[in-house]
Amino acid sequence: MLRLMFKKISIVLIAFLFTQCGQQPLFEENTPIPREGWYVNKPLVFKFKVTDTQKGYNIAYNLRNTLKYPYSNLYVTYYLEDSKGKVIATELNNIALFDAKRGKPFGSGLGDTFVHQLSIPALQQYKFPKADTYTFRIVQYMRQDPLLGLLNVGVRIMQEN
Repeated sequence: MLRLMFKKISIVLIAFLFTQCGQQPLFEENTPIPREGWYVNKPLVFKFKVTDTQKGYNIAYNLRNTLKYPYSNLYVTYYLEDSKGKVIATELNNIALFDAKRGKPFGSGLGDTFVHQLSIPALQQYKFPKADTYTFRIVQYMRQDPLLGLLNVGVRIMQEN
C-alpha cells in the first residue's frame, strides 16, 4: 500500500516538474494548511522582492485540495502590501475548483488529491510602483470556519516577457 502511494506521488511530482520547464517564476511558495483547517482569522502571508518595475507581473494562486473539499469553489481576498504595510491592491476572488454541475475537479490529480495552478491570475500584468519588498496576504472567505479539504495554498509570481 505504501509502495503504491509512493509511486503515485512520484508520478505526480515528475509530471509537475516537466510542465514547469521554461520561464522560472520570480517567486513561488506554498503553505501547508493544518489538518484542523484554514481559519478566516489566519491569513496566509507571502513576502517577495521586486527589482524590475518596468515589466508587468502575473500573480496566481496555487491550490492543492482533496475530494473532501465540500464546495465547488473557493472565495479568497488578497491584499498586496508595500514594505510599509500600505495596501496597494485588494480584491475578492471566486476560484472554481470543481465543475458545479458534474462535480469533476478542474485541476490535475491522482487519487483524491488535486493540484490547481490557476491560469487566471489574481493580478494580471501588474506593474509594481517601486523596487521593494512586498507582502501578498490571502484570507479565505467561505461560510465554513475552519475550512477543511485544502492541503496547500500558495502564490506564483511570473514576470511577463
